[in-house]
Amino acid sequence: METDPKSPAKSTSPSNQNDDSRDDKLSLPFAFGLAAFMSSKPIAALTKVASFLYSLLKKRPRCPYTLYALVMALVDSAAVLFLQWSMYKEPTYADPDAIDTTTKLLNSVSGQLTKFVSQMWMEQKYIWLLNFLALGMVYLVLVFVLNRFWVATAIFSIVTSVFAVANSIKVDLRNEPIIPSDLGFFSSGNGGEIMSFIPKNSRPLVNGTITMLIWLTIICLALQLIDGRRCVISFHWRRPFRNVKTIIGNCTRIIAAALSIFLLWSFTWNLGVNDSWSYNWAKSLGDNPALWSTAYDATNNGPAMNFLRLAHAKIMDKPENYNEATMAALAKRYKKSAKATNESRANNLTDNTVIMILSESFSDPTRVPGVELTEDPMPNIRAIKDITTSGLMLSPAIGGGTANIEHQALTGLSLALFDDSMQSPYQELVPHQKEPYTFNQIWNSKYGKNGSVAFHPYYKDMYLRDSNYKKFKFGKLYTLDSSPAITHQDHIDNSLYVSDKAAYQNVLDALNNSDHSQFIQLVTMQNHAPYDDYYANNQFREADVSRLADDEKWAIDSYIKGINLTDQATEDFLNQLNSMDKPITVIFYGDHLPGIYTTAAANTNNAIALHETDYFIWSNQVSASAGIKLDQQTSNYTSSNYFMALAAEYMNAKISPYLEMLTQTQTQIPAISRLVSSNNSWGDGSATYLDANGNRIKRKDLSQKAKQLLDDYRLVQYDMTKGKGYLNDYDFFAVQ
Repeated sequence: METDPKSPAKSTSPSNQNDDSRDDKLSLPFAFGLAAFMSSKPIAALTKVASFLYSLLKKRPRCPYTLYALVMALVDSAAVLFLQWSMYKEPTYADPDAIDTTTKLLNSVSGQLTKFVSQMWMEQKYIWLLNFLALGMVYLVLVFVLNRFWVATAIFSIVTSVFAVANSIKVDLRNEPIIPSDLGFFSSGNGGEIMSFIPKNSRPLVNGTITMLIWLTIICLALQLIDGRRCVISFHWRRPFRNVKTIIGNCTRIIAAALSIFLLWSFTWNLGVNDSWSYNWAKSLGDNPALWSTAYDATNNGPAMNFLRLAHAKIMDKPENYNEATMAALAKRYKKSAKATNESRANNLTDNTVIMILSESFSDPTRVPGVELTEDPMPNIRAIKDITTSGLMLSPAIGGGTANIEHQALTGLSLALFDDSMQSPYQELVPHQKEPYTFNQIWNSKYGKNGSVAFHPYYKDMYLRDSNYKKFKFGKLYTLDSSPAITHQDHIDNSLYVSDKAAYQNVLDALNNSDHSQFIQLVTMQNHAPYDDYYANNQFREADVSRLADDEKWAIDSYIKGINLTDQATEDFLNQLNSMDKPITVIFYGDHLPGIYTTAAANTNNAIALHETDYFIWSNQVSASAGIKLDQQTSNYTSSNYFMALAAEYMNAKISPYLEMLTQTQTQIPAISRLVSSNNSWGDGSATYLDANGNRIKRKDLSQKAKQLLDDYRLVQYDMTKGKGYLNDYDFFAVQ
């Protein structure tokens, strides 16, 4: 048989046969090995798991809404407790053995958390529930906007956990919780530096939280894949009108998202507004706003409530004629007027060191209706008032609100011109301002950062003074917990607070250590509430012949003794200033009356009397303004927003257009304030105007010139706080 030469011949050589048999021998063990490997127990188990997971993914059972509700409740509860935990610290004891176990347990972080929850049935204060509901609103917004329950849960958990950890670190470092203005740190592009602020002892907490959140996120994403209910509410972007069911689902989702957003917005927007629905609702559950201390507010009312409370504050309504052209014309008008005023003034403000003293709760108790004394508690200050510019200051509040009066004195802005919902500019306005203007900056412009210094013999976190004073450009704020701390911290007898004598000594040190003029701000603490039997040999127990209840008299007599000690310390302080060979001017004022005159406060006819404190402007004997007493029509009544304008007039010092406006306004409206209801520190109040004789006058009865000045004042205040800052471009704050 012939073979076709074109077709390959099949080899039958021994070598070919050996190759085929070798391949068969190699493939058979591999096949048996692979089969054995696949049938091994671990692989079989993995195969079953993979098959099970595939079947789950294929079937994707829908999680019931009841499960969503249960998870929301658990996660929300955990968030409330984690946030509240961030406000607490384990207490330390000088002698731990002297403290019983029960007390230690109650004061521990666990004990404080337990009390935070249990006060619902122990004290009928539902703060835990309030925070649960407030955070629940945030949770709902995420759920309905994202429409993915497990993704929303992961994001909510991450946000609240990060907030709690950051809050704990800030409380440790500065005794302040996170507030909305802190978010500006990230928006300013400094977020990358955040790790540098974390102390070493907080790194384990941060690392542990990160690990927990990674696992939580993995679990939530896995659940999102497994959950057959891909959307919380059925929704279809494509073909949204394909059938009735789709239309209903789409509408439901949109309505749910819109309502949840509106609810959270409305609650937050109105939380700081007295008598609004959210304010009243929160109060009914035990919320008690503490606008003097964010730390106190967050500890007692919850960090979530504190944050939301400060998230929105309505500053002012925009004046109808507010625009650049209006502000340019206004600046030009007051520039011209200030130039004319300065032609007759020979001095500069910076020629003198100006010491602005806010004397805590200082006022003349003999002016209070119903209080009768046989001894004058303040003879020295009364004598000082007789020989220098002095009078009565209209205070917005009674028993509190110190920083509001302080803010007015440092800025020239009036609380009466802000919206009524603006309760505390130090908490609600200044943290959001980039470069707020304050009068100490006049000295800074000449002497640099050493041109102004501040002292407060208490803690720097009160009213956020630490951060606010930095914005005001004070070179340094010395407090009990500053670094370095305020030097002189002496107390009198059993008093809780640093004495005025010690506070004054800190100012004297600053004067002796400076070779140029300064602006010095001092806020004292000696006469702060409470008023107990702190002082030995209180002669006013016998000198008080008032017909008042014993409890009321007891507090009043203790307070009066403190006033008497302030009177003595102030005279000694001024005598020491008189011995210095440098011109010094002192602006001294009490911020408000104490809230202890309950009998007088019960009579609404006493409202004005209980809002009037004492002030004087005094210069030492080497000053050009020593012994000057301004016309009583100008000085008898005023408010703290006018102090620097009055001081400039008293010192015959040249002024800026801004001070010119304040001077003109004070001439027409000597005192202006928003009076809070009698015996109250915070809340709604009505704008109150006093004439030169201290009589209340309605706005409609103001002269046409006074109304025009008030309109200008409102425009200027709006431009400085909420507006576009047009006046900065027209040298409105520079001396002409």
